[in-house]
Amino acid sequence: MGLEQFKNRNVGTQNYKTLDVGVSPQTGMERFKQVAKRTVKGELFVGLGVVMKAMVKALFADDMHTVKYPFEKMPISPRYRAIHDMLRLLESGHYRCIGCGLCEKICISNCITMDTRYDENQRKEVSEYTINFGRCIFCGYCAEVCPELAIVHGQRYETASEQRASFSIFEDMLSPVDQLNLQQEYQGFGAVSPNADENIKQTPLAY
Repeated sequence: MGLEQFKNRNVGTQNYKTLDVGVSPQTGMERFKQVAKRTVKGELFVGLGVVMKAMVKALFADDMHTVKYPFEKMPISPRYRAIHDMLRLLESGHYRCIGCGLCEKICISNCITMDTRYDENQRKEVSEYTINFGRCIFCGYCAEVCPELAIVHGQRYETASEQRASFSIFEDMLSPVDQLNLQQEYQGFGAVSPNADENIKQTPLAY
């Protein structure tokens, strides 16, 4: 279409087709009849039949296609970046974080806060470690830069809360001592080998 044809606003010369939409209802009864005629059709009962068939299968044939969340959850990828987990040493149960501060420095959303101190044995330990999940974008940089694989992304993805204070609790991220065998770690510097339990030797040194 040329510019002159585009500028032509005379719609009378165009080949338009008029659709026959019928006469609009005027009275209330005519409007009710129109709504009833458009609503009650064969397609409605076909759809209801499909729904009733699936409902009967779910109730009596145990053919359920939905998940009863939160009691049942769909499996997610082991590399999914969800709420962080702080891993422990398998031998002593002490957390693996050495307080280097790399995760705090690399965090692009500035949501990691760390404070370290020296204990009575002059061993550096982390006294405070918090992640503000209200600001975290779950980029995974903190887990990638950690030299000891102390912080990883876990499988918990429920972050909803009514209070902002519940977004940063170190004890919730720390792996329970009685569940050390369930720690999922990935290959990297400091990662646990598959036969780590066989190679562990008890030592009198406190990690």
